[in-house]
Amino acid sequence: MANMSNVLGLIFANMHDITVPDLTKIRALASVPFGARYRMVDFPLSNMVNSDIDTIGIVTKDNYLSLIDHVGAGDEWDLSRKTGGLHLLPPYGNSTGLYRGRLEAMSQIKPFITDNVADYVLLSDADVIANIDYRPIVDFHEKNNADITVVYGRGVFTAGQSMTKTILAVNENNEVYDVLVRPEISGEHNVSLNMFVVAKDFLLDIIREAQSRNLYSFEVDVLQHRLHEMKVMGYKFDGPFFQIDSIDTYFKSNMKLVDKDIRDQIFNSDSPIYTKVKDEAPAKYGIDSLVSNSIVADGCVIEGTVENCVLFRGVKIGKGAKVKNCILMQDTVVGEKAELNYAITDKNVVISDYRSLSGTEAYPVYVNKGAKV
Repeated sequence: MANMSNVLGLIFANMHDITVPDLTKIRALASVPFGARYRMVDFPLSNMVNSDIDTIGIVTKDNYLSLIDHVGAGDEWDLSRKTGGLHLLPPYGNSTGLYRGRLEAMSQIKPFITDNVADYVLLSDADVIANIDYRPIVDFHEKNNADITVVYGRGVFTAGQSMTKTILAVNENNEVYDVLVRPEISGEHNVSLNMFVVAKDFLLDIIREAQSRNLYSFEVDVLQHRLHEMKVMGYKFDGPFFQIDSIDTYFKSNMKLVDKDIRDQIFNSDSPIYTKVKDEAPAKYGIDSLVSNSIVADGCVIEGTVENCVLFRGVKIGKGAKVKNCILMQDTVVGEKAELNYAITDKNVVISDYRSLSGTEAYPVYVNKGAKV
């Protein structure tokens, strides 16, 4: 098994903010709440820690205050330490503003990468929900003497869904021989999970060349345009994964966690997903409450009907209220006899008594943080 203390982890907090603009108006994608008590960053961060990577940098860009509050010094992930540990890397830009892509972001943190003693760098965005062991991936990279190893998953996607993804053609030897960036095609495809293993020295060469040529996109300028100059391998991840690239995928991915089999695979007890602990009281259910097929976090108070929902910490459901097919973020208050169906409420939303909100599975209603409806 690979020596994972030889691997530097880099997580890009803002790389896909544009795909879910409602959720990222006030926060980075990495700090978007997910699954009743987690944030998106918890998944790549926990995966790295569970894979024995002990030096991790989170590359920020903007709207990162809630991310800093969430991860803190990294105590929850055992990353508050004198050597290695968690590093929050603030945004830097060029003369035209903040960085435009992954290559440009890495050029601004090049000293952090250069000074690290690691031989390999694991790059990951914060847009994928999965429980992944990176150790066999680094092994695979070493054994194949690859320049870049791309982690991918396979699934069926519509043309609209493919327009946010990088699609790979992989042969029987696990070599990537074609790369399509945001194509408008439908069918069963290999999609990049935006996770890459690269030798540190090779990555630094790529960064230096990108600086000299004003290149910024890792997928387009490296994977696609230089594919045949390098040995790019594909590592297939066979477990369940959710790629959050729209409100639709965010809503449906949360809802899939209601399935115990999927939930058990994502939140594997042998490789847990860690998050910031809030020490809330247990959920409280009123005498007339009725809850079915839902995930309910600690601190909730439910006195109405809840069906097929994901409730975050501190949500309050009033008497006679009916809430179905909803995602209610932290401290949402639903008034008495209100009715919600296919809705997403951000944090600290108040739904008035007798109010009715209804969307559809494809187009759920979204209520902004702190709104009173």
